[in-house]
Amino acid sequence: MTASAQRIAINIGSGYVPGLDVVVAGATLAANELGVELVGIRDGYDGLLYPERYPGGGMVSLSPEILEADGHGGSLLGTAARTDPFNVRTLNDENSVEEVDRSGDVLEALNAAGIDGVISLVGGSTVTGLHALSVAFKLHRQGLRTVCVPKSVENEISSVPQAFGYNSVLSHTAETLERIRAAALDIGRLAVVEVPGQHSGWLALQSGLAAVADAILLPEIPYDLAKVADTLTRHEESGRRPALVVVAEGARPVNLPTTAGPDTDGMRASLTPNADPELGEGEHTIDRAGAAAKSVGVALQRLTNRDILPLSLGDLVRGGLPTAVDRQLGLAYGAGAVRALHGGEDGVMVMFDSPDLKTIPMVDALKRVRTVPAESELMQIARGLGIAFGD
Repeated sequence: MTASAQRIAINIGSGYVPGLDVVVAGATLAANELGVELVGIRDGYDGLLYPERYPGGGMVSLSPEILEADGHGGSLLGTAARTDPFNVRTLNDENSVEEVDRSGDVLEALNAAGIDGVISLVGGSTVTGLHALSVAFKLHRQGLRTVCVPKSVENEISSVPQAFGYNSVLSHTAETLERIRAAALDIGRLAVVEVPGQHSGWLALQSGLAAVADAILLPEIPYDLAKVADTLTRHEESGRRPALVVVAEGARPVNLPTTAGPDTDGMRASLTPNADPELGEGEHTIDRAGAAAKSVGVALQRLTNRDILPLSLGDLVRGGLPTAVDRQLGLAYGAGAVRALHGGEDGVMVMFDSPDLKTIPMVDALKRVRTVPAESELMQIARGLGIAFGD
């Protein structure tokens, strides 16, 4: 068994969810009870790579007074500023941009600060969140003692039934969808609402089910809008006025071309973060928010002759205060991570599997994305309520 950690650092990977400081508070209180010193690293690992950017340095001592924060739901430490310590963009001697591996600088800074282990809050989206997990895993492979805490908007982290932040985002999304549906009914329009979910449809499914949507389009099920339109027509003929279609941002139609296109990974690396080269030459943008709602809305308008109200919730549902479920989950995750490191565990992720808090190897969460099973009970319930999936 590895010796217990006596000085622990905590940081937050990219991807924002409500109430991140609740996890930090749980870790701080548990460290205080165990007599362990806890420090926070600002903006992921930026606080170590660029300490000169922060008044007082890139690390901050954490004490139980963190509970006296104003409760705005934000983050005291800040999330990762998209800096991958293994690929840091810098200017070389020829004044050209190149990527440099500075992971050694991170490890050296942690060693100089006397840090015995790091707790990293990772996840948050399939693109940036799981990348943060992979950074934590690679640093662990280089010798850094690491325990991860799962956080997610999509609840897509493999082997983790309940990631921190998802319940809050789900509650915010469902409440917003209910309001949109009521407004759409009043004005006689069909709202087509895009919600986060690039590769996993849990948020679209559960929020759409809660808001009694007429149709839900998921990344896991390629959709045929002609079938969706038929369902909407049947609803209208039966006296159920169609008012809400929920679209996960990663949902795709059945006839989407599958021919191989250009390699986009290199192009993404050369563009501003979040740029999407799949839009075609001359159309690179920072954000594709609303693209799915717009394309589905235009097609449904043609098929149903209904006035469409396309909307995108995007980052709007990621803010605000955490729910009671996430408050207790965040405290438990933070405390569990400290106890795991102090107890000698390494290379693991804490995971709530009701009623227990467990740890799993980090590599298990990297293997795949947690998607919605097509034949799950929740899917059958949604179909039983007349909700269409376009299949």
